[in-house]
Amino acid sequence: MTTATSTPGRPAPLKTPITEMLGIDYPIVQAPMGWIARSQLAAAVSNAGGLGIIETSSGELDNVRREIIQMRELTDKPFGVNIAQLFVRDPSIVQFVVDQGVKFVTTSAGDPTKYTAQLKDAGLTVFHVVPTLAAALKAVGAGVDGLVVEGGEGGGFKNPRDVSTMVLVPLIASHVDVPIVAAGGICDGASMAAAFALGAHAVQMGTRMVSAAESPIHENWKHAIVSAAETDTVFLNRFSRPGLRALRTERTTRLEHLDHVDMSEFGTAMDLYFGGDMESSIALTGEVAGRIESVRPVLDIIHDTIREFRAVAASFTAYA
Repeated sequence: MTTATSTPGRPAPLKTPITEMLGIDYPIVQAPMGWIARSQLAAAVSNAGGLGIIETSSGELDNVRREIIQMRELTDKPFGVNIAQLFVRDPSIVQFVVDQGVKFVTTSAGDPTKYTAQLKDAGLTVFHVVPTLAAALKAVGAGVDGLVVEGGEGGGFKNPRDVSTMVLVPLIASHVDVPIVAAGGICDGASMAAAFALGAHAVQMGTRMVSAAESPIHENWKHAIVSAAETDTVFLNRFSRPGLRALRTERTTRLEHLDHVDMSEFGTAMDLYFGGDMESSIALTGEVAGRIESVRPVLDIIHDTIREFRAVAASFTAYA
């Protein structure tokens, strides 16, 4: 890992195997949250030097196509697309992504052997999201270029047998030789430095980006994240699938004790996402909400994270 001289006000690029592979300044990736990870947010991340990701988990491929077009109007920086296999079952999804001229893809919520070869044959760089060592080994065997290693404290759809980032990242790093993006519990430079100490080469931020100024969701959800304590998320479907980590509300507190939470419990999701009714659906949110204290612009989040990362990394020399 090397550094370079920065322009005033903008941190110097931070070179890692992932920044060099993807052509970005900073090893910070924005998570592909359904309906949230669209051009408004993703372009802000890419313009700030990270990697914005456009989602497909909403299943709205026509809208996704328009968001990719809009993305290119908002930024000339690299960006990627996520293929969420649990939600996108269109057999033409690979061709759809290729047709958009996308060069980087993350695949998630499914079998890495399903699309990896096709995507790589089309010249794309492919990372797969994994929640266990077994899944990581399967993905590497399928030929992925890298992994997003996702701890159970992160928000969204999870493995019911969740493992924390602190345990999962070093475990997988000790068994694979591909670059790793650490996800789950990361919101600033200190948590990024911890992830790198565990073996990561980049980090992914989800909840921190949900609460960013450029996030398209309603302010009620953002302020709920800012107000949340570290104990204010719930894990749903621990004895079923898919597991879910969400913000604690009256609705999710009721669902927390059920053996199985049906996806119909997402109710009228748009009333939550864009109407601000926190009880109308399930607000997927990570434990790191307890560390987020304000709604901030993406540029400030990313640049302050890099500055703090460097300060924390430099402080380690005192113990060398």
